[in-house]
This record gives sequence, C-alpha cells and structure tokens, in this order.
Amino acid sequence: MKALVYHGPGSKSWEDVPDAAVQDPTDVVVRVDTTTICGTDLHILNGDVPAVTDGRILGHEAVGTVAAVGAAVTGFAEGDRVLVPAITRCGRCAYCQRGMPSHCATVGGIGWIFGHLIDGTQAELVRVPYADTSLYHVPLDVTDEQAIFLADSLPTGYEVGVLAGRVRPGHTVAVVGTGAVGLAAVLTTGLWGASRVIAVDTNKFRLAKALEFGATDAVEAGEGAIDDVLAMTDGLGVDVAIEAVGYPETLRTAAALVRPGGTVANVGVHGVPVELPMQDLWIRNITLTMGLVDTVSVPTLLTMVASGRIPAERMGTHRFGFAEMDRAYDVFADAAANEALKVVITP
Repeated sequence: MKALVYHGPGSKSWEDVPDAAVQDPTDVVVRVDTTTICGTDLHILNGDVPAVTDGRILGHEAVGTVAAVGAAVTGFAEGDRVLVPAITRCGRCAYCQRGMPSHCATVGGIGWIFGHLIDGTQAELVRVPYADTSLYHVPLDVTDEQAIFLADSLPTGYEVGVLAGRVRPGHTVAVVGTGAVGLAAVLTTGLWGASRVIAVDTNKFRLAKALEFGATDAVEAGEGAIDDVLAMTDGLGVDVAIEAVGYPETLRTAAALVRPGGTVANVGVHGVPVELPMQDLWIRNITLTMGLVDTVSVPTLLTMVASGRIPAERMGTHRFGFAEMDRAYDVFADAAANEALKVVITP
C-alpha cells in the first residue's frame, strides 16, 4: 500500500509500505476513503514530538470502509463505513471509565496513538486497535467530507473549548484564533445558547469565515483589540474566552478579555511556557481550563451534522488526491496565504 512516512524532522515521503493487517483480535483494518492534515502533523515534521520516530506513518483522522475484522470484534463488519477518530480507547481502564480516553492506560497512557505511537491514517489502509470501543458508524446521510472533521477538529473545539469553558444560554463568548479548531468552537457555541460570539484573529479571511460560521462580531487582533472587545461588553468582558492558537500572547489576550467569574478555555497547543498575570486573575475569580480532546462527543456531533444543525462541510477549503499529499501539506503549512482551513484528501 501507499502511505505518508515520516523520516525525521523536515522529511516525509509518499511511498510503498507493507499493507496494514490485523495483529490483535480486537483490531480492524480500514480502507481510507478520506483523510486530512492537522496542525499536530506540522509539529511532528518540525521535530517537536520526539515520540514519533523514523518510519512512522503520519495522520490521525480518517473516514473509510472496514476491510478486515479481528476475531474478537463484534460491532463492525467488512464493508461498514466508519469514522476513525484521533483518540483510541480500550473502554475498560480507569481513564476510559471516567470519560477520559485521551489518557487510556491500555494504549500507553495517551489516547492519541495514530501517527504518534503506531502507524496513522495518511495511508491507503490503517490498522485500528480496540475497534469496538474506538470506531463510529457513519450515518448514511452524513458525507465523508462532513464526517472527517469529527475525527479531531470539531470535537476539540467543542469539548476543550465550549464544554470545558462552560458556555451557557445567554453567554458572550470570545474565540481567540479562528483556524479550524477555533471555527469548530464558533460552530458549536450555539448548541449551548451563546447569545454573542466575538471572533478575534489577525487574518481577515478567517474572520470572514468566522462570521459565516455563526460569529456575531469580528475583531482584528492587534493593538486595541482588547479594548474593542471590552467596549462591546459594556467594559465587563466576556463570560468565556476560548484560546485556540497556542501562543503566549493569545492566551494572555484571552485572559484579558474575560469578566470576573468567567472562564478561559485553553484549546491551543503550547510549545513554550506562558506567563500569566496571576496577581490580577485570582481576585477576579477566573477559571482556567485546558486539555486534550477525548472525542466522547462524536455521537452527539454526528447527530447534529446529520440533522443539518452543524454544517461541518464548511471546514473543507481545499481538496487533493493521495498522490498530491506533498502539495496538500504545502498548502496547509501556509494556511493563511492560501486561505486554507482544512484540506480534504481522498484516493
């Protein structure tokens, strides 16, 4: 089969590798019909994730068709159309039982294993461990392009942003950073009744997209942005500020936007330490949350996508074939210049 193989920082290749195969009774093999690229893949290529070693197949998101089934699998059969999410779970360990499969002890203490600890989804075939508790059937009325964004981006924005941020009816929410995950948060704030959603970004294209996705206001990041948001909220600030970038300055911006008793939901992946003005935050009763997605919201999101309540397909801006994988990475790596949100990659 063909797959995108990591060969150390800055090096990858679409090449021939042995076919993925069932190794354990709980495995299935999925023929990949649609995959995409995540910002984490770019971090890997930059050498930021040392656990990813030479020879690893990249990718952790896929929609596909079951091609082979292990002897212990009961919930899936050959020919089933499935979503392969970013998180794998055994369903039995203490973390899975408490609804935190992102830290599944059975698969190594971290639920994100595809393209990380085992071979990933940017391939013609992928082996999926613990299939019965990890895969999701894709409804007939949900397209592959809609479903692919439920593998990571949409659950991340929803779970780590909206749910962790405790968005409630009538709340005013600021989303700092409107890339794919930030836009996923914008798309799903309405599920909990947010009355106003303020998008903050440096990129005019992304701000325009945020308004299309349901934001009520758009503020261009920079000097004066904090004052602009405060002015929109009678000087009080927002109830929930969702940080979806992963830079020190964007987290500090989010903290400056939230009102007393509010919540800062950090979704961005930070690669360096961040200094926050704790001397100002503690007395304002600010809550700070953060975490890795669990993807436990996928059934809910699938239902909302199927009903038309969440137009997930809007997240795909560029489309490529498997043989164009290098071009897809180039476009996604320079997303701002290419006006890219998420790329859709199919055979």
